[in-house]
Amino acid sequence: MSAVPLAQTPGPPAVAAGQGQAASAGVKDAALRRLLDGFQSIIIAYSGGVDSAYLAYAATAVLAERALCITADSPSYPDRHRQLALRLAADFGFHHEIIRTAELERPEYRANPANRCYFCKHELYTHLSTLARARGIEAIADGSNADDRGDYRPGRQAAREFGVRSPLDEVGLTKAEIRELSRRAGLPTWNEPASACLSSRIPYFSQVTDEKLRMIEGAEAVLRELGFRVCRVRHHGDKETLARIELALDELPRALEPGMAAAIDAQLRAIGYQHVTIDLRGYRLGSLNDALRLHPV
Repeated sequence: MSAVPLAQTPGPPAVAAGQGQAASAGVKDAALRRLLDGFQSIIIAYSGGVDSAYLAYAATAVLAERALCITADSPSYPDRHRQLALRLAADFGFHHEIIRTAELERPEYRANPANRCYFCKHELYTHLSTLARARGIEAIADGSNADDRGDYRPGRQAAREFGVRSPLDEVGLTKAEIRELSRRAGLPTWNEPASACLSSRIPYFSQVTDEKLRMIEGAEAVLRELGFRVCRVRHHGDKETLARIELALDELPRALEPGMAAAIDAQLRAIGYQHVTIDLRGYRLGSLNDALRLHPV
């Protein structure tokens, strides 16, 4: 399906890079509200994460029910995030709907190339653009922020192809500023750890399957139940599976205590992992991108 960008309503000029460094979160938030007020109606791609939650909050404050918050449900979307998105929408009065996406049915997504996120976002924006046209909604927006500009994010290509706006980025809001604004607004997401889809735990070029996603989700649930706040379980191997656990550096000593290490090992082996390891470098955003040095992107 070819992507046809939606009509875009010009908003006020984005905060310039230099000005953005000096501008307070409050000044940028005011610019965000003015930008949103320029839309007759908008769809927010709302996952319940820090960024999309604040964008949904601000858009609802400005546009009320003319801001439609859409959560895409699929096997790669953790149930924990789904429940958080539902709770936030109910508590803060978001006009909220859930749709089903089928990226896992796309061979190019399952193959897990370096640009896997492009196919995921293409699937999402195909659904959202169809919905927007059917309901006469002017624009689609995502939660990309100013800090995302320097990261490897192939999903941004899909956003450009579909004419998706990024209001937080357009006014220069950084992750830290979004967390602070969320704290002031009373959003419980203000101090949530960074989140990503479950497929991001599988090394590139290793096939994404529903079985792997369920193992990863179960293993991370175990770690949270054991009291770890910032955690990732990287899934390596197909038949001979290995769980490589990344934790915040300040949580590593507790994980390495003999009793805790034994509990982690036993519970992850019960899920189906043959080997359980702890990465001594700790959690780091996008650690699997390190492998891209070995493959053309």
